[in-house]
Amino acid sequence: MTKADLIEEVSRVVEMTRKESEVIVEAIFDSIVRSLRSGDKIEIRGFGSFRTRQRQPRIGRNPKTGARVEVPAKKIPYFKPSKELKDVVNSSATPAPAAPAPAPEQVPNPQ
Repeated sequence: MTKADLIEEVSRVVEMTRKESEVIVEAIFDSIVRSLRSGDKIEIRGFGSFRTRQRQPRIGRNPKTGARVEVPAKKIPYFKPSKELKDVVNSSATPAPAAPAPAPEQVPNPQ
C-alpha cells in the first residue's frame, strides 16, 4: 500500500474529499516525524511503537572502490509492532481450515 492508497482509503472510509483526507494523513505523518526528531517515543496501542535507536560510528567500505569509509554515528527510526498486530497478521496469514463438505442425503431406493 502506498501513501496515495492510504489517502484514498481514508477518503472512502470517512466520506471526505481526497484533499481533506490527504491533509489528515500528512498531519499524522508529520507529527510522528516531529516526535521522533525530538527524541520522543510514539506508542499507538494495538498497533505498535515508533522509536529511534542510536547507531555507533563504524568503518565501512565503498563497494565500488573497496576504499575504507568512516560512517558517522546516527539515529535511525525503528518500529516495533504490538502483540495484537502480530496476532492479527499471523492469524490472517494462515488459511482457515476448510469446512467439511456436507454428506449427501441418502434417499431410500423404492423398489
